[in-house]
Amino acid sequence: MDWEKTAFLRTEMILGAQAMERLQASHVIVFGLGGVGGYVAEGLARSGVGKLTLVDHDTIGITNLNRQIGALHSTLGKQKAEVTAQRVLDINPACQVYPRVEFYDADSRERFFGDTTYDYIVDAIDLVSCKLDLIETALAHGIPMISSMGTGNKLDASGFRVADIAETSGCPLARIVRKELRKRGIFHHKVVYSPELPMPTEQKEAPPPGRRSVPASVAWVPACAGLMIAGAVITDLCEMG
Repeated sequence: MDWEKTAFLRTEMILGAQAMERLQASHVIVFGLGGVGGYVAEGLARSGVGKLTLVDHDTIGITNLNRQIGALHSTLGKQKAEVTAQRVLDINPACQVYPRVEFYDADSRERFFGDTTYDYIVDAIDLVSCKLDLIETALAHGIPMISSMGTGNKLDASGFRVADIAETSGCPLARIVRKELRKRGIFHHKVVYSPELPMPTEQKEAPPPGRRSVPASVAWVPACAGLMIAGAVITDLCEMG
């Protein structure tokens, strides 16, 4: 039995051989590799997804150490896309990994959706404008997609669930995204969100340009959301004909 078969044997025991073949043949693109997206990539890699495109323009900083799976003292200052890609290959050397140190927005859209096709899109982007453009683009291309809603200022990871954006409540980010999608004639979209209301927090650092505040975070909340997204992607891919 070769290493690849052995490595994913326990996954195959529950998903089946045909599902594992589908995962190995699938190409998933993950936009955003922070607290949520890093764990999405981790879950996909450990499930035998054969091709991953990993997109993030940012580097790992000291404040990422409390929650991001790729954040270590040895990786500080390195590109998140490159660090995540190296980790994926350390888990599954057979995976075809394409790190993209880029920022996704309307201006860069064609660089991602020109000639390349994807079986699934994961949105773990922070900026609403970029989320909205990505959702519209996925819909136009007929590509299945799931988005992460807010994980900051939350403590109860047990509240996260996979849902339609139309069914969300309590999450400020989901409310904004839901409202803006409706303006664009989009009423349904798959998300992972929690109805837990944001906790009051004390600001300890200046927000970056374009933001009013810095969200507080803990280790377990974005990790749980990211792995739930990975699970939703995997089960969806396995059910595709």
